[in-house]
Amino acid sequence: MIKTTLDVEGMACGMCEAHVNDAVRKAFNVKKVTSSHTAGRTEIISDEALDETALRRALDGTGYTVKGVRSEPYEKKGFSLFRKK
Repeated sequence: MIKTTLDVEGMACGMCEAHVNDAVRKAFNVKKVTSSHTAGRTEIISDEALDETALRRALDGTGYTVKGVRSEPYEKKGFSLFRKK
């Protein structure tokens, strides 16, 4: 799994976050997408790496601007009552 972090300019409220999330979901098959207008950031969890050009194109069409894209391997953190120390 891959975690892709976008620096997004132009989000001002919760509705802006929803617009960005919807644009990502429409353009890509993702596991999870969350946005924060206060941080100016969108995080996407997907099975495979996402095409940076296609990401920029999908969001630029909505009026928001992608200022940066970073990808890294993502490992789901499970919950356990019996943590190893």
